Order: sequence, then structure tokens, then C-alpha cells
Amino acid sequence: MKPIKIAILSLTHGHSRKYFQTLKENPNFEWVAVSAETEKIKNVFLKGNYGIPCYTNEQEMFDKHPEIEAVVMASANNKHLDQFKTCTQRHINILCMKVPTFDMDEYAQMIEMVEESGIVCQIELELHYNPVMARIKQLVSSNELGKISSINATNITLSPVWAFPWQNDAEASYGKQVQLRPGDNRFRGGALADHPHVFDMIRCLTNSEFEYLYAEAGQNIRKDIQVEDNLLVSGKMKNGIRFLFDPSWSRLEERLEIPGPGWEIYPKRMEVNVSISGEKGVLLADCFGPNVYHNGAPNDRYTVQYTYFDEWIGMMDEFVDCIRNRKIPKINLKWHRETVEAMNACYESIASESVVYL
Repeated sequence: MKPIKIAILSLTHGHSRKYFQTLKENPNFEWVAVSAETEKIKNVFLKGNYGIPCYTNEQEMFDKHPEIEAVVMASANNKHLDQFKTCTQRHINILCMKVPTFDMDEYAQMIEMVEESGIVCQIELELHYNPVMARIKQLVSSNELGKISSINATNITLSPVWAFPWQNDAEASYGKQVQLRPGDNRFRGGALADHPHVFDMIRCLTNSEFEYLYAEAGQNIRKDIQVEDNLLVSGKMKNGIRFLFDPSWSRLEERLEIPGPGWEIYPKRMEVNVSISGEKGVLLADCFGPNVYHNGAPNDRYTVQYTYFDEWIGMMDEFVDCIRNRKIPKINLKWHRETVEAMNACYESIASESVVYL
């Protein structure tokens, strides 16, 4: 199969660095260019010696590389609509980060542009390709647990705002400044906006949609950021399954401008844990273990060496397959819209301090 000629846009998302390795090592891709939003970001990238041309002008990159077939859209959420317009006009396939937009009118525009252009648009929700999650799906679908009554899940991480400041900017993250709730000095666009995975996975596991949910935001652990950093969400799916989610930034971090060893303080960078209760038994799973930890450089803090399977392999292989064989990705814009609507409902619940029905 002919490799996909691919570029990365912006380099401001926390997952950007993961693609440096993926695009270099995956033979299904030919990595041809990168666009960086600032000289500072460009210089950080160039220090990696990847041998890939880097531009601070996105249009210049596209003009100089008309061979680009696909992009990884690794930008702030409020940049996505303009980048969708550029890519669909040029018939360039898109792998978009976790939230295309929170504005549902913009979301509808994106769907229309993608359908009219005929490109492939896949949403980056790598947890679908995690082998632990694949095993959970298998056990649930084969009725090993019997009728499911409830699902509890955590998607807790450290905060990326020090290395990726747009995630502390309500306009860049949520699309506009919306007060978290009356009398609160925080805005929408923090930990919840960073963690769509649990909302997406329960839809996949239960083959159902949200009936209602209730969300509460606690006081921030980090007093100097303007968005929320911890919350809980509970509710019920239309098929009766109850859920409780923790999508918080409740793991602590060193405030590094460039992520690296020693970023996490205790006990680790992230925890995606799932508990499923059924009439035949209970399943407990850690989707990001085992890991290796040591107390060391550079700041005598816990350092993590990940040893789990690389979800990006399966996700990127699907992206290639969809482009070359004109398939619709599993996590496409229309599928993902229900997840984004549920996240918006969480914010509405926090603001109103009441249950929100979808």
C-alpha cells in the first residue's frame, strides 16, 4: 500500500509529540511537513532533529507541499473550524484532536464541509485502540458479566496548561468565555474539555445514548488557573445503565514548559480505570498499567516509564485504511457529536446545579 503523505498542524496539543514517533516509525505514512504556530514552538520541534521541514505559516506549508494527503490537526479547539475550511477546500484528510468544537453550529458546518469534500475525517480518541479496552468490549458483548447495571470510570491526569497554555484559555479551549456557574470566577474549558474518552467509551460499551446526567465541579486544586480542574459526573443511559465518571486533572505535576521526565509528582501521570457491575460479576480494569516508576531526576519526583501497548498503532492504521479504501472511521464527526453534546450538558448541569436531560 502506498504510504500516506501526512503533515502535522500547529503542534500545540498535548498529544503532538506522540505523533513524532508514530509518523517516523509507521511505514504506512510518509511524514512530509509540520506547521508551528510560533517561532518558539518551531525551535522546540527543530531541537528534536526529526529532519522534517517546519513552517510558521500554515498556508506556506500547504503551498510548498501540494503532495500532502492528510493532516494531524494538533491545535487548540478554537483553531479547528478554520483548519477544517482549509483542509476541505484542498481535499486533505483530517485526523482531528479530541474536541472538534463545542459550538454545535460550527460542528454542523464541519460535518457539511467534510461530506461535501468527500474527505476522511477521524476523531482522535485513542482509548478505543487500547488492548485492555478491547478486552472489556469483548467481555461485555459476550455477556460474560450478564446484564450490566453500572459503570464507574476515571480519566484523571495531570494538568497540561503549563506546557500548552491554550488549555487554560477559555476562548481557545471552549471557544468563548462562559462562566462555569453563577458567582464562580472560573470558565468552561478545563479538565472536562480535555477528557471526552469516558463519555465516548460508555456509548460504545453499552450501545446506548445518554438519558440524563448531573455534574458537579469541586474547588480547583490549582488556584491560579481560570478553568475547572476537577469534577464528577453521574447519570443514566437510555437502556438503564447508571454511570459515575471522574474526568479530572487530579494528578499533580511540575510546571514544565516542555513535558519530560519528572513532570508527574505523585503517583503517576494518568489513570484510566474502569469498573463494570453486572448480574454475573464485576470487572475491574486499569487501562494504563503496568508502568514502571522511580523516584529520580530531574527533581527527585516520581518518574513514569510507560510499558503499555501503543494505541496509536491501531488508530493510525485505521486512518490509513479509511483513506485508501474510502471507509468511514469508527470515531467520525457524526458519531462523536453525541459525546460533545453530553460534555456540553455537563457544563449546563454545573451551571444550573440540576440534572440535564439529553
